[in-house]
Amino acid sequence: MIKVTVNQAGFEYDIHSLVKAFYPAGDVKVIVGEEEGPDAEETLQIHFTEEAVSITLVCGGNGTASFGGWKAGLPKRLERTEVKNRLKKLIYEVLSQHTKKTLPWGTLTGIRPTKIPMSMLEEGRSDGDILKYMKDTYFISDEKGELSLQIAKREKALLEGLHYENGYSLYIGIPFCPTTCLYCSFTSFPIVSWKKKIGLYLDALEKEIEYVAETYRDKVLDTIYIGGGTPTTLELEELTRLLSKIKNSFDLSNLREYTVEAGRADSITPEKLKVLKTFGVNRISVNPQTMKQETLDLIGRKHTVLQVKEAFAMARKAGFTNINMDLILGLPGESAEDVQKTMAEIERLNPDSLTVHSLAIKRASKLSQWVLENGISSLKNTDETMHIMADGAARMGMVPYYLYRQKNMSGNFENVGYARDRKWESSTKVMQEGDIKDPCDIRDNKFGIYNILIMEEKQSIVACGAGSISKRVYPDGRIERSENVKDVSQYIERIGEMIERKRVLLED
Repeated sequence: MIKVTVNQAGFEYDIHSLVKAFYPAGDVKVIVGEEEGPDAEETLQIHFTEEAVSITLVCGGNGTASFGGWKAGLPKRLERTEVKNRLKKLIYEVLSQHTKKTLPWGTLTGIRPTKIPMSMLEEGRSDGDILKYMKDTYFISDEKGELSLQIAKREKALLEGLHYENGYSLYIGIPFCPTTCLYCSFTSFPIVSWKKKIGLYLDALEKEIEYVAETYRDKVLDTIYIGGGTPTTLELEELTRLLSKIKNSFDLSNLREYTVEAGRADSITPEKLKVLKTFGVNRISVNPQTMKQETLDLIGRKHTVLQVKEAFAMARKAGFTNINMDLILGLPGESAEDVQKTMAEIERLNPDSLTVHSLAIKRASKLSQWVLENGISSLKNTDETMHIMADGAARMGMVPYYLYRQKNMSGNFENVGYARDRKWESSTKVMQEGDIKDPCDIRDNKFGIYNILIMEEKQSIVACGAGSISKRVYPDGRIERSENVKDVSQYIERIGEMIERKRVLLED
């Protein structure tokens, strides 16, 4: 138990996230005010006054051994963001000295690290200024600073051609999977329990789609992403019905990207792939997460490594030239050697993009209970395993193009998307000749545009289906949201209410 006491409310989330990063296996409690709270091995005492904030770490259950105290002046009328940043830097200094640990992302606990360099690039700031600010303000390592800046530059270039004010992207949620994976916290239900209600779900989904198509009929649709769950758990006729509805409802003439998550190898068939191709889907995911069979069995994937290879081969045969594969680092019991073997298998398949996730322990997942029963020590993600994946992606001609973080990530690392530029080799030569100044100028690439949009929040995303969240981005940068209920039965019964929520959000 690690207890944090603070005499002023307002920073509990930030405090908890940072302390938890130093103590991933510990139970962190943040207590505001005079309440004593439970006994703890260590107590971090934070005390605000009008002029300063002081931090003292008390080690030992009896509360007598003081580790030390830090103070930093806080003028009375500092903005909240500045107070928060100073507070987190103080906490970091105390805990880093005490634990002898440094965090690759320093005090940065938000999910979108590239937003900071992105905004600074838009202000015309130099690379040196941006990297210095990231390091001085958040204690980010040089490596992570360079990574976030590189990705921000690529994202900025990739998004320049999108229709921000008169355009949008569409998300369709299919919340069903063959089985629920150990680590999953998404809105997802085993398909076997819902087969008799799939028709009713599609009925409700079609009503929502019709409303969106009519309301945004004068706007440009840039990208479509059908996710879940696993959309390809739908039967062939159901999948055809959904794709037909989308085709008949929207103007797809300006569509830059049409993605379908075909994530589970045990949900993919040649017939389904043919239907996806027929309706213009140009990007799919075939997601193994790992190529170690024992781990697949443990996490409940219920498919084999061989099925992953067969599904990928089917997708290539069906004509897909933009196939993504998702992998997770830090899965139970996996070593660096296991990760190396997985990467070798992936390189043999040679996908067009690769999304590398650092395992995040979500309270809503079965993994959270598994950790309580088995301990966190078997979930290992390190600099070595992250570099194994980065090096493998580079060997396949891929570059990092999007990045995000989550709470309770294994090793306090990040999720990174890598993608191949089909003109990679030739573009290198062209750039050397001076015709192209930056790799982002290359147009024939395999970057997932929707992935960038969901992170950078530059364009409105209208989401349909149970558990989905729509985001309206206004010209002044303001963002408003509308959520659909997660429960499938409630979504079906209350579809009129879900549409009314959208009407409030979308209609001026």
